[in-house]
Order: sequence, then C-alpha cells, then structure tokens
Amino acid sequence: MPIFQVIAEIITNPPIPHEPHKQSLKAWAMYCLRDRGFKVVYAQDADFAVEIKGGKKLYFQVTDSPLDLDKTINWVVWDSIAKTARFIPVQSQDP
Repeated sequence: MPIFQVIAEIITNPPIPHEPHKQSLKAWAMYCLRDRGFKVVYAQDADFAVEIKGGKKLYFQVTDSPLDLDKTINWVVWDSIAKTARFIPVQSQDP
C-alpha cells in the first residue's frame, strides 16, 4: 500500500536526524510525520496514531529493541548501533 511506502521513506530519510540525547524516539517520529503533512493524533492503546482519509487511523508503537514485536501494529524501530530508524508495518495491511 502506498501510504506505508511513504511512511517508510519518511522514517528512513527523515527531515531531521534522531538524536536520542535531545528527544525521545516517539517525539521524533511524530515530528517527522507531521513535518511531511500527516495528521498525528493521540492513541489510547499505542504511542500515537496517524489519521488518514475517511477518519481511519494507523496505530504506531516505537522501540529501540526489535525483539518480539507485536505484528498487529505498526512499529518505528531505532537501531542505536547503526543510528538509523526503520518502519515495520502491520502484517495485515488493510487500511
């Protein structure tokens, strides 16, 4: 789905680099998505959500430990060794 490709591009080629000593991964990911025009909103059972056309929401979690990720939610994962972020979409891509 194209929206997942756009989000992956934003996370892997962000407008600003993630600097863990300056901002949290959650704040950085939310900023990057907002900077590119996404509507980032509160999510009760996730770190944040992106609202897309039709009022549908894509839910996101952030982590720096890519072990045992829940495949029912979208993830932004920080690799502290390579100093890069990546986007892992939900396995059932039906938004």
